[in-house]
Amino acid sequence: MNKAAVGRIALICTTLIWGSSFVILKSALDSITPLWVLAIRFGGAALIMLLACLSKLKKLDKQYVKGGITMGVLLAFAYIVQTYGLVYTTPGKNAFLTATYCILVPFLYWAIAGKKPDKFNVIAALVCLVGMGFVCLNSDLSINVGDMLTICCGLFYGLHIIITARTVENRDPLLLTMLQFAAGALVCLAGAALFEPVPKNIPPGSWAGIAYLTFVCTGLCFFLQTIGQKYTPPSQAAVILTLESVFGTAISVVLGEETLTFNIVLGFCLIFFAILTSETKLEFLHNIGKKRN
Repeated sequence: MNKAAVGRIALICTTLIWGSSFVILKSALDSITPLWVLAIRFGGAALIMLLACLSKLKKLDKQYVKGGITMGVLLAFAYIVQTYGLVYTTPGKNAFLTATYCILVPFLYWAIAGKKPDKFNVIAALVCLVGMGFVCLNSDLSINVGDMLTICCGLFYGLHIIITARTVENRDPLLLTMLQFAAGALVCLAGAALFEPVPKNIPPGSWAGIAYLTFVCTGLCFFLQTIGQKYTPPSQAAVILTLESVFGTAISVVLGEETLTFNIVLGFCLIFFAILTSETKLEFLHNIGKKRN
């Protein structure tokens, strides 16, 4: 098997595992509150990354710590809003609405760095808004609080992506990842201690779910994504990674967590098309046309 195939398989496995995380997390939230789930997940992930980069700790300096904390705080807020959103909405909606951060990034970057979005970003944003309307709006034009929280999490994910791109320059990504997970764990632990009761009598199934989220969805997926993006061109990787929302919805439907209506399916399709447009500029369509000619 060549390296290109290995890269694509690694990315597809990553998106499949991430897609499964929405249903697993939804189940875990039945017996443990959101902030405690996240504190345990981030804490466990930080320990995994610490073991992976023990030999690199000598590189740590103030800039590493500052960047890691900033990334960790933004990531923590993104996960907090997303997880609370999942309490009040379905895994499929949570997966697709979370993915709208892809649409937001070019506009956030415009606000921060002054670089205007291109025509594909504008088209994607308009299509995405229509899709979100089909997914979220009720007959009286009201919106579920879970859907609104999930949409808001896209803002934090978008900011996290921009800050990460700036912070990671000339720095070790493993160290920064470890620091951001540690910072995220501390933020969630502080919030859990202040606002949520200490979990008691957690069933084994929930612990198994949290372990899966920590070691598989975070630790293993980080490794698979690194391998995948090493051997896959960015434009192709972007297309593959958009499958997370598709897998998340499909798994939710198969497990009976999702009831699909025509409006929701149409909305999902529009959001997915918008993400592809924003991430790839529809280059894959040109490539298909070239191959046919």
